[in-house]
Amino acid sequence: MKLIRGLGVVAAVAALAISGCSNAAPEQGGGPNEAATNKTDTPARGGPAQNAITVAVVTHGQAGDTFWDIVKSGVDQAGKDEDVKVTYNGDGDPAKQSQLIDNAVAQKVDGLVVSMANPDGVKASVERAVQAGIPVITINSGLEQSKAFGAITHVGQSEELAGEAAGEKLREAGIKNVICVVHEAGNVGLEARCDGVRKTLGGRVRNLQVEVSNVADAQNTIKSQLLADKSVDGVLTLNPVVAKAAILAKAEAGSQAQLATFDVSADICAAIAAGDMLFAVDQQPYLQGYLPVSFLALKVRNGNDVGGGQPVYSGPGFVTKDNAAKVQQFAARGTR
Repeated sequence: MKLIRGLGVVAAVAALAISGCSNAAPEQGGGPNEAATNKTDTPARGGPAQNAITVAVVTHGQAGDTFWDIVKSGVDQAGKDEDVKVTYNGDGDPAKQSQLIDNAVAQKVDGLVVSMANPDGVKASVERAVQAGIPVITINSGLEQSKAFGAITHVGQSEELAGEAAGEKLREAGIKNVICVVHEAGNVGLEARCDGVRKTLGGRVRNLQVEVSNVADAQNTIKSQLLADKSVDGVLTLNPVVAKAAILAKAEAGSQAQLATFDVSADICAAIAAGDMLFAVDQQPYLQGYLPVSFLALKVRNGNDVGGGQPVYSGPGFVTKDNAAKVQQFAARGTR
């Protein structure tokens, strides 16, 4: 037994020596298939050489956004865990997002992850990636168009079904007149959430347009609506930053409307635990970053296909007063 244990230690040390490598992402603007210069002769997990796999993630969310920072955390951790080089870029302008996708195709990445808030705006670029033989996984938005555009699967939630579930919860709370606050113009996923609420609430649902980039103005817009229509008894936001603005707007307006939101942060969990919000719909952005990078690593290394042509759902789940404190612990460290 001592001999066996000794051999096991030697083997473990040898394995660590073999597997050590850097996971730094390639610099922007590198030449085609930049990762090829970093390849070694050591096979990784039975597939291509370590550092051989590069995955580009191109979303409509930009750095500094609470939600997309969590997505990026999942991307980065999956890159480390799977020994994959990852780049992350985001732009809310579909034309600029398409350019980022085209740049990734030109660099001959091994896999591509794309969110499609404006599916028609990025369709041509996504299809060019597929035609180039690059496996594509869509995340967050664009579930309905994902398969038609050639993606192998989608990681996220059905926004309309999530909206329907939220509408049911609002109805159970006795809410009948809801403002659904849309924070990104032209985002089909956000519109689908409000449409879902409209299907199941059994009351009135009005969309209210604000800009997430101007939180102070969003707060004033929500406040004005609450002051103008005292019959509004529910406000549903679709973003945790706007949700915080809605809490302040409600207080300033002296409204009795009940609040709920899509997406989670540590602050939102605290608000739910304190009774300032009814619930949050959780689509788990960390998984939307982590899973596609892992799936693409499996696809490139082993030929594994995930999803069977169907989406992989990361939500919806619900954070309520019953579980808010527990979820808050994970949200505080950026994994929920």
